[in-house]
Amino acid sequence: MQTPLIGSTLGAAAGKIPTYNGRPDYDFAAALAKVSPQVKAKAQTQAQNFEGMFLNSMFSEMTNGVKGDGPFGSTVGTGIWRSMEIEQYSKSFAKAGGVGIAKHVYRTLVMQQAKIAGQIQEKQA
Repeated sequence: MQTPLIGSTLGAAAGKIPTYNGRPDYDFAAALAKVSPQVKAKAQTQAQNFEGMFLNSMFSEMTNGVKGDGPFGSTVGTGIWRSMEIEQYSKSFAKAGGVGIAKHVYRTLVMQQAKIAGQIQEKQA
């Protein structure tokens, strides 16, 4: 089961205002009301995947120059094993909350989708 990226997002459905950087985020609350649950779920998945890719890149660069024995050494076959291990680390790290990039990406995606939904509603009216 995935946890919501923004803890107060679920509270927004119950009438609570989500927060952004410790302050009430009325724009995001309005955007959440405009988009469907499917859009929210897709945005959350995409934001988490983006953070996973970012972390994968960071972890790869971090371990790129490590030499020696063991899992991060320079033995035969270590490169393939290391890339798979780093990929799994980055996915689990992002799923557990990551470094906060996914929260901002999620907010941006929802805000964009709400803007598009608003434009469609204006054209229909």
